[in-house]
Amino acid sequence: MTRFIKFVPAFSLAAAALAATALGAAPVHRPDAAAGRALAERWCAGCHVVGPAAQSAASDAPSFAALAARDGDLTAAWLAFRLLKPHPQMPQLTLTRDEAADLAAYFASLRK
Repeated sequence: MTRFIKFVPAFSLAAAALAATALGAAPVHRPDAAAGRALAERWCAGCHVVGPAAQSAASDAPSFAALAARDGDLTAAWLAFRLLKPHPQMPQLTLTRDEAADLAAYFASLRK
């Protein structure tokens, strides 16, 4: 029985170390403007011009370039908050934190 008691704490420590390593190894998301553009093309291009070049849109919605110029530094937090309660013409969208960060990175790329 003593042998088992000594084994359990050693096993627990090894399991805890393995779990900590696995949790600590989670990759940090780096905002990706290309992924943000793909997201915009999929969800937003029906109404907005999402590309940097002037094009005609299917509605009178402002282009992404105009939004980027007008609203300055569009952060992921600002976009996520703004999309929680969109204006009436916009569909209800739910973005993950990574998607909001990617979309914000795309907006930032349009300001350059």
